[in-house]
Amino acid sequence: MDYEQIRAFRNEKNFFGRQLGIYVEELRPGYARAVKTVTEEDLNPLQVPHGGVYFTLADTACGSAMAARGFAVTIDCSFHFLKSAKAGDKLTAEAHELRSGRSVCVLEARVTGEDGELLAMGIFTFRRLDEHANP
Repeated sequence: MDYEQIRAFRNEKNFFGRQLGIYVEELRPGYARAVKTVTEEDLNPLQVPHGGVYFTLADTACGSAMAARGFAVTIDCSFHFLKSAKAGDKLTAEAHELRSGRSVCVLEARVTGEDGELLAMGIFTFRRLDEHANP
């Protein structure tokens, strides 16, 4: 499997992620890293990034780690917001596979700031599908 091709495909075809400025830097089976720089458009009325920014970045990283194994969809998630970033900060989400089953897989995502401080984390459950949406 050509993981670079899958990574490029996911960056090109993830229209929602592209709109948010999310970019998958690396992926391989069971691991992916996605990044995003917080913009003014990402801020909520309290002038910190909307929680959906952290969640979408983490879900993109986990989904990309799954895509390296085939097509899957998120079916459940437990997500925790720990600390806020600010406009201009670069966020990184790293996804690591915790369990890879025949039909259900579980991954952990950790979202950190530029200094490596943990900002958010979640456990994502995916359902493997027979269809393949990768190139």
